[in-house]
Order: sequence, then C-alpha cells, then structure tokens
Amino acid sequence: MFERFTDGARRAVLQAQREAAELRHGYVGPEHLLLAVLAEPEEPAAAVLVEAGLDHETVRRAVRRLLGEGDDAQALAAIGVDLDAVREAVESVFGEGALDAAPEESESRRRGWFRSEPKGRRSPFTARARKVIELSLRESLRLKSGRIGVGHLLLGVLREGEGLGARIIADHGLDFAALRGALEARLG
Repeated sequence: MFERFTDGARRAVLQAQREAAELRHGYVGPEHLLLAVLAEPEEPAAAVLVEAGLDHETVRRAVRRLLGEGDDAQALAAIGVDLDAVREAVESVFGEGALDAAPEESESRRRGWFRSEPKGRRSPFTARARKVIELSLRESLRLKSGRIGVGHLLLGVLREGEGLGARIIADHGLDFAALRGALEARLG
C-alpha cells in the first residue's frame, strides 16, 4: 500500500515515527500521525487544522498531558494499563519469564514500512494507527484521488474517531464534519 502514498504522505508517516521517538513512546498511534500532519505546514490538511485553531505545539502539549513523555511503561500507566497485572496474566498462561525475551521479528515486518527509521529504534504502529492508515486509503478511493496524501491521513484520523488523535481534536472543540468538509474542499 505504501506505493500509493504521495511523497508528502510518506514523509508524514516517517515524521509520525520521529514524533513518537521524540516523545520517547515505544509505539506510533493516531496522535503521532496527527502531530505529523501538523508538522507539514504547507499541506492543506495542516492549514485546515491551524485555521480551526489547532497547531502542532497545542497537540504536542495535549499528548504530553495525556500520555506523558517517557518510556512505554509510563505511557501505558498514563492510560490505565497496569503492567504488573499484564505480566502476571501472561506468565500464568505462558509460564514465568514469558515476557523477558523479545520474539524474533518476522521477515515481512522487517521489510515492511511499519518499522522505525529514527536511529534504528523500533516504533510499531498501534492497531488504531494501522486503522487510520487503512481508512486513509478508503478516503482516497472515496474521493477518487488515486494516491494517498497527507489530507487523507487526517481524514483517516477523523473517520477512525476513537483514537487519541481524534480525542485531542474533539477536546479542542472542533467539529469533525466541519473539518472534513473544509479539508475535502481543499483537496478538490
């Protein structure tokens, strides 16, 4: 699917990985994709958000407030995941130490574009982030665009509607339908 991405959308996906790495999050979620969209100020998607009053720094502050900045344990604790309880449950099923060694990464995953670029650090995409990317393809097809652009990534965030990226947009008081309409008008 990556071959359908415009250069701008490819840069945005890589920027999402850098955003996650800068925040020291061990994953890439919809919030990182939203940050990446806003990191490209010349893109119509970023302009629509900025005109509506939502900019990169505002989103970054919201992500830090909601998830914190730090390692995976801190981020998971910030959203209510008790790692000790998870470890206990996994070890009760798979045996003591089941989480101690990382499993071998599959060949398809190593070759896939869902790998991290910054300094070789692995930043896996969450299920919601993968859903946003899948929905960006659907939005591109719906709009008969032929290629997936940065605007389609934002439309994917809006359509997914439940991830942290969408929550930040909603918490900022922005109307999804109005954003969608403004963005679709810009995309032609």
